[in-house]
Amino acid sequence: MNDIQLHYIEQGQGQPLILLHGNGENSDYFVHQISCFCHDYRVIALDTRGHGQSPKGEKPFTIKQFAEDLHGFMDEKGIGKAILLGFSDGGNIAMEFALKYPERVEKLILNGANLFPSGVKPLYQWPIEIGYRIAKMFSKKSEKAKKNAEMLGLMVNEPHVEPIELARLTMPVLVVAGTKDMIKDSHTRLIYNSLPNAQLAIIEGDHFVANKNPEAFNTIVETFLAS
Repeated sequence: MNDIQLHYIEQGQGQPLILLHGNGENSDYFVHQISCFCHDYRVIALDTRGHGQSPKGEKPFTIKQFAEDLHGFMDEKGIGKAILLGFSDGGNIAMEFALKYPERVEKLILNGANLFPSGVKPLYQWPIEIGYRIAKMFSKKSEKAKKNAEMLGLMVNEPHVEPIELARLTMPVLVVAGTKDMIKDSHTRLIYNSLPNAQLAIIEGDHFVANKNPEAFNTIVETFLAS
């Protein structure tokens, strides 16, 4: 049972398709996916704990806890099985969830996900780590710094998934990244190659391809879901 009520947007009917946003974002990120997929699916875009309009609650602010929150949410809504589409940290939440509750996942779409922090290109990871250290220094004196430290900490300290663990995910998986993604290309391919039943799509754009290049992104996802 969740200690908090997660805020969500729901549109459409049919098979549940749950959208999980990235770090520091909210369900608005998926505006182009909600309007596209609601014609064929029951689309549910969540605000993760402590993001958007979802309260932070008292439980740990971790990827594993966010996966537990998703489990509690699905139980509350009577959703036995869903398609999960996760972007960035949302992809990491979807991965954690699928590893623990594979029977609850119909298909999995991992966009810009990573197994461990070093999967992020140093150009992007270093500023995150510096920002995290600064925010942590001021976190006892400032509530804003504390919140910043918690958000950045998700990307500095997590996730921790061994590639070998992905062999357990036998459901169909689509691995998506941008041509100029902040996730290393070799890391995206490591995820893809570690999954027994996966497809790989590299789309023109940066980390935020779903939002900035939605036509290409949605077409690839639609083809995957229909196959």
